[in-house]
Amino acid sequence: MLAESQDEERLIARVAAIDIGKAELVCCVRIPGPGNTRRRLQEVSTHSTMTRSLAELANHLVDLGIERVVMEATSDYWKPVFYLLEAHGLQPWLVNARDVKHLPGRPKTDVLDAVWLCKVAERQMLRPSFVPPAPVRRLRDLTRYRADLVGERTAEKNRVEKLLEDACIKLSSVASDIFGVSGREMMAALIAGERNPTVLAQLARSRMRTRIGALEEAFTGHFDDHHAFLLGRMLARIDGIDADIAAVGDRIGAQLAPFSAAAARLDEIPGIGPVAAAAIIAEVGTDMSRFPSPGHLCSWAKFSPGIKSSAGRNKGNGSTGHGNRYLARTLGEAAAGAGKTNTFLGERSRRLARRRGKQRAIVAVGRSILVIVWHLLANPETRYRDLGPDHFTRSTDPDTKKRNHVRQLEALGYAVTLTPAA
Repeated sequence: MLAESQDEERLIARVAAIDIGKAELVCCVRIPGPGNTRRRLQEVSTHSTMTRSLAELANHLVDLGIERVVMEATSDYWKPVFYLLEAHGLQPWLVNARDVKHLPGRPKTDVLDAVWLCKVAERQMLRPSFVPPAPVRRLRDLTRYRADLVGERTAEKNRVEKLLEDACIKLSSVASDIFGVSGREMMAALIAGERNPTVLAQLARSRMRTRIGALEEAFTGHFDDHHAFLLGRMLARIDGIDADIAAVGDRIGAQLAPFSAAAARLDEIPGIGPVAAAAIIAEVGTDMSRFPSPGHLCSWAKFSPGIKSSAGRNKGNGSTGHGNRYLARTLGEAAAGAGKTNTFLGERSRRLARRRGKQRAIVAVGRSILVIVWHLLANPETRYRDLGPDHFTRSTDPDTKKRNHVRQLEALGYAVTLTPAA
């Protein structure tokens, strides 16, 4: 039986496409021809990517009444073009380069790429990528920079541990955190020239003092001035990064003020704290109209299994693919934290980990968190309500569970007779 198709056949009357490079760009414009003919007028021009040239191009597109401007996501070169066209009241679309790949076997130039992109765009065969509004973009810059700083600090701390190992200082074998108060005082003494293991071990504080003997053994090495110089530089760099992280954190707090209500609602989800809430808002925004359903958001974030089917058979391993790495990192950390709580998400994580392994459990719980995020952001009146760790037990039919256990025992060769308990 034939069903009505919902495809859009109408061409976009006035459309422009831009092939972007670092120093220059090629713009192709297609508009209706004179009269009522189906002929199209086309203009291809090359422009510099300097601000003045981009402003002239934007004014020209406005004069032509362009309805949509399409461009590929080429490195970060698309950003100044996109933002300037957006400021001039145009409708820029950022599209994935894989969706507009030029046909193989045909000549490829910047001009041909711009023309091809324009023809595909006017037939509405493209989907726009998600570009958040300016306030969310500024918050995203800050949260991503903070995540990068944390990564740099972790790398520098690893270098410190490797340097101590090179000097046969086994501090990390005794202390769980060599950058605590005791560890920092000991390393400061090493830099100052102290080499006596007994004196260094006596710098331990609180619970570390129960390991004085082990610390004396750990500081028996060959730490010299060469190691002291490098350790001083590394610790200074860690302190500098700590100061930068604190400054960026304060800036994030100020930038997050317009979204404080949404951040507070996300903070109620197990595994998500203020830092994770700010990162999630920075990556997905607060306007969920861009994602019609929770499934659309999960698919965009690559937290949905990929589907590849041919000739009635499913192919591949159902992997989700690679999405927004900053969002994936935040959701992974939140899922791991939620798995340690006595909540619905924690119990879900433990049940999945027993059957499918920890990694699959983290992805599944991360998707559950993302679904909750969509509902909380889509309706400002919605608040998080935990279903409880016993939700799965309460939702299980006792008769079904009884039949399953009896069937399993009978499969092992037992005859089962059930007698109600007194």
